[in-house]
Amino acid sequence: MKKLLMTLTLVLTYIVTQAQTLNVTVGSTTDQYPATQAGEMTYTDGTALTILGKTYSISDITKMYTDESSVTDNTVNVVYNGTSALVYVAGNIAQYVTATVSGAHVSITQSDAITNDLITAGTFSEITYNLSGASTDGSLTLAGSAKCTVEVNGLELTNPSGAPINITNGKRIAFSVKKGTTNTLKDGESNTEKGCLYCKGHLELKGKGTLNVYAYGSKAHGIKSGDYTEMKNCTVNILAATKDGLSCNEYFLMKSGTLTISGTGDDGIQCDIDNDEGTSIAATDAAEGGHEDEDTGNIYLEGGTVTITFTAAASKGIKSAGNIHISESASDTPLTLTVKSEGAATWDSDDAEVKGSKCLSADGNMTISGGTLTLTSTGSGGKGIKVDGTLAISGGTVNVTTTGQIAYCASTSNTTIKTTTTSSTTEKLADALKTSPKGIKADGAMTISGGTVNVSASYHEAIETKSTLDISDGYVYAYSGDDAINSSSHMTISGGYIMANSSGNDGLDANGNLYITGGNIFAVAKAQPEVGIDANTEGGYKLYISGGNIVAIGGFENNSSISGGTAKSASYSKGTWYALYNGSEIAFAFKVPSNSSMGSTMAVYTKGTPSLMSGVTGSGTSFWNGNGNSNASGGTSVSLSSYSGGQGGGPGGNQPGGGGPGGH
Repeated sequence: MKKLLMTLTLVLTYIVTQAQTLNVTVGSTTDQYPATQAGEMTYTDGTALTILGKTYSISDITKMYTDESSVTDNTVNVVYNGTSALVYVAGNIAQYVTATVSGAHVSITQSDAITNDLITAGTFSEITYNLSGASTDGSLTLAGSAKCTVEVNGLELTNPSGAPINITNGKRIAFSVKKGTTNTLKDGESNTEKGCLYCKGHLELKGKGTLNVYAYGSKAHGIKSGDYTEMKNCTVNILAATKDGLSCNEYFLMKSGTLTISGTGDDGIQCDIDNDEGTSIAATDAAEGGHEDEDTGNIYLEGGTVTITFTAAASKGIKSAGNIHISESASDTPLTLTVKSEGAATWDSDDAEVKGSKCLSADGNMTISGGTLTLTSTGSGGKGIKVDGTLAISGGTVNVTTTGQIAYCASTSNTTIKTTTTSSTTEKLADALKTSPKGIKADGAMTISGGTVNVSASYHEAIETKSTLDISDGYVYAYSGDDAINSSSHMTISGGYIMANSSGNDGLDANGNLYITGGNIFAVAKAQPEVGIDANTEGGYKLYISGGNIVAIGGFENNSSISGGTAKSASYSKGTWYALYNGSEIAFAFKVPSNSSMGSTMAVYTKGTPSLMSGVTGSGTSFWNGNGNSNASGGTSVSLSSYSGGQGGGPGGNQPGGGGPGGH
């Protein structure tokens, strides 16, 4: 006993005089006490040693030694090495951290004595867990009741039977991917956890390194958090996931960084509401750009690069239980969003309906005010954008292409999915038995007040709202095998540049009144009885034109109200460039597409006196996917005749394949 006491006293004296570190090792865990902190050591009955509030059983101590290693306060280092792992705990927090190691599986519990309130008050500092090394059969399980930071610093960690990182702490976890490092997490098919990287609480992904995730577990998302997830700066590649690539509750916010998701069995990004009632963002938090205590199921994309590719049937690239807000509000950080869907339609037995995949899907509303979006859907019944609520586009560039065919089944008892290129095949089927491949669809009102919107849908509407549509500014190009732009209620165009090109139906089609008070419009219909610009006269509605500059191949709906300007008729040739002038001022130059089969005449309208030149050379700003220009030169004058009315003697877009309901 006296010998032990003397030895330990000499050790303490030595580390103080030499400014070294005292290392106390118990099994695979080493607590590290710098000389300046070790202070007085207390011995009890010759069986116990207490340092900085932590008591050790002498019989449990594997070794004690001194060295010149540096110690960072409030830090736990976990080093993986094949089938084993070592844990190093800074002495100032040793009494608050309990580590258990079995092979390379590490379980750490952070004492409940450390709380968020005490951290905020400065009584305790937040603990940082630094993970490095490699193991093909290892893991980290982390428990506690206070926020902390987890760093991955050149980590290669595979857990064949569970989650490589399983954080059961329900508080905010800052997950830092260290600069200049590449880190990989993998699980195995026998993993029954909810994710390859699982966090019960709030997850903040950050840092300037790279994290690769492969989730093969039967229930595993690539990254799963029980509350909100935020991301900035780091590069995250989710390269395989049995379920969603990234799944969270409350909200998802991306400010910067690079997020790539592929190889998923379900959605790319999915955000759910944790509390069914939900809460809205507080005004003070909104003013500061924060989202504290929000539980809306919202997704915020404010900067960075997001690339999602998926093939799973009826899945979504990005899916929100609330709203989706797309912008470039993160300072100096452009947003680039690319989603490619190859997922086909399938029969959903739970909801008893045919469902197709969607690049972007919001159960609430959607706003787009910035960024560059490229959305491509090739699967049957697939949609580029689907919004259950309202859609507002005020900026950014939105490119949407859908090439899949219409998907349907014969009945609820015969659910084999079939495809067709024409809606006449499915017009008598109930909505639940079919789904149409639209470019952009909103169940609520749609407004476009800026930005560039280019949409191409091979076999159904390019742009459709089941409510009202208002376009006041921006560049809009819509090509469709059905109606190019369709609203189930009133449509109003007061500004912007709009080209609505249909190879199978009407160009512009409103199932209510259609009001044109301004803007520059080029509408192309397929053939009679369809028209370039159509309103629902059968329902007692009308097309009202009182302003703007308009070219309509297929003319205007019969009995239209045309005032405040002059309407004329002109001949045209496919593939030829023309320029429309309002008096001496050019309105726009345009190229007649080759898909029109509407005779050889078109209607033109301007607020003043219209004139037309053919064979021009377009110049200035290019838009409408290269089919329009803001200026032109040269050309030959085109003779204009009096305009005597529209071509639309028929149902005005409600013919089979027209503007009526086209599935969901």
